[in-house]
Amino acid sequence: MIEFDITDKLFFIKTDIVESLRLVIDPELHINIIDMGLVYNVNVDETEGKICIEMTLSSSYCPMGESIVSAVKNCIELHFPGFITEVLLVWDPVWTYDNLSEEGKRLLS
Repeated sequence: MIEFDITDKLFFIKTDIVESLRLVIDPELHINIIDMGLVYNVNVDETEGKICIEMTLSSSYCPMGESIVSAVKNCIELHFPGFITEVLLVWDPVWTYDNLSEEGKRLLS
């Protein structure tokens, strides 16, 4: 789960980014990537006008991986015009069902 420091001056934009990413749905499980626990970190560099999303996929062989990454990039560029978007796929830590939010678990049951 993503955690932010509320004293961070970028706290509000980061939470807005996370809420926007709830629109990106895993096409196989039909759950948004936030409740799936796929997004590990959100970095914003206002000086360079850049948003970087660190995320993973449910597996390194995810057949919809490219589609999900494209959807993340498109979502951020649509909701935060003027920012350059970078999506970094990371594999550590490996995604597990423990990453699911309570809402994600409810949706899967």
